[in-house]
Amino acid sequence: MLSRKRKEYFKKCLTQRLNESLGKAQDTIADISDLRDRFSDEIDEAAFASDTGFSLRIRDREARLIKKIRDALERLEEGTYGICEECGKEIPYKRLVARPVTSLCIKCKNEQEAAERVGGEQWLRCCMFIG
Repeated sequence: MLSRKRKEYFKKCLTQRLNESLGKAQDTIADISDLRDRFSDEIDEAAFASDTGFSLRIRDREARLIKKIRDALERLEEGTYGICEECGKEIPYKRLVARPVTSLCIKCKNEQEAAERVGGEQWLRCCMFIG
């Protein structure tokens, strides 16, 4: 179980990261809106479209991180932060420091990733037979 001091530490870190991520998302929207009507030719417009696509992919990753941060803050409020959602064991403090949004201990995370790799390989083999 995390001490009150450690809970406050994680709450502060997660809240700060959430605010940074939300700020980045707002900046991206503002940048796209400001530049949309400033093209002199098709090449500039194509470059903008490419840059915008790249920015939006980064923002999509940021949006997923925002959700994970909000989930972690919710777990802090509920008192379940630092408890593995899979096995119910306490997540080591060093892991929480390295990855504050984690909801899985390293063993369960490794098992999850291994299952995802196997699922991806099965999907790939299935596609090979179809093609």
